[in-house]
Amino acid sequence: MTPDARNWFDEGGQAYARFRPSYPASLATDLARLAPRTDLAVDVGCGNGQFTTTLGGAFDRVIGVDPSAEQIANAAPHPGVVYQQAPAESLPAGIGSGSVGLVSAAQAAHWFELPRFYDEVTRVSADGGVIALLCYGVLSIEDPAIDERAQRFYADDLDAYWPPSRRLVEREYRDLPFPFEELDFRAPSIRKRLTLDGLLGYFSTWSAVRAAREAGRAGLLEDVGRDLTALWGDPATERLTTWPIGGRVGRVRASGV
Repeated sequence: MTPDARNWFDEGGQAYARFRPSYPASLATDLARLAPRTDLAVDVGCGNGQFTTTLGGAFDRVIGVDPSAEQIANAAPHPGVVYQQAPAESLPAGIGSGSVGLVSAAQAAHWFELPRFYDEVTRVSADGGVIALLCYGVLSIEDPAIDERAQRFYADDLDAYWPPSRRLVEREYRDLPFPFEELDFRAPSIRKRLTLDGLLGYFSTWSAVRAAREAGRAGLLEDVGRDLTALWGDPATERLTTWPIGGRVGRVRASGV
């Protein structure tokens, strides 16, 4: 790995804000069409607000909630969004009972204590409110050789370092309990053009990458950085990268009940 490339894995908390992909605006618009009201949405486990700010374009007001002070400190500003530090299992008391049209959790639900979170969802949701547990899968890159190396890094090099909950994401949360009226919802994919810096920066946000480094396996990161640098050519070249979005969408209570 080149000396500069080593820095791709030393971004800390700001890496999420810099390198995680943003969600398409149409995803928020589609969820807003399902919601019984659009004056308030709550995004739980919001991180630095990738999906929270997207919701800000479709709802009058959005509250982003995350237990991490560091993530909240790096959260993206938006005129319709406020952020509060709190766990998913105990949402801020200021979110009134029956006041929320949409409760979302993007790339976060596999970390929650679900029974307690679902109790909170039921408490804050309006009649017929929507819950959306969203996740995006493994990226694919338009260049076959680069994509093959990225897939090996994810599935082979880091296999021992992914937490068991990662399998829930791979299966698009189909194995999670979901005690709500499930809706047939097809989400668009995330599409973004990445430079080499953007791809390696995105890798740096993976929990398995942090675990590998803590286990003394930083060589895995150096290897993939070196290989991708050789394959990429001009590091400023942008390559189309796609992430499929999956998950579960449902109604908390049937309208009129």
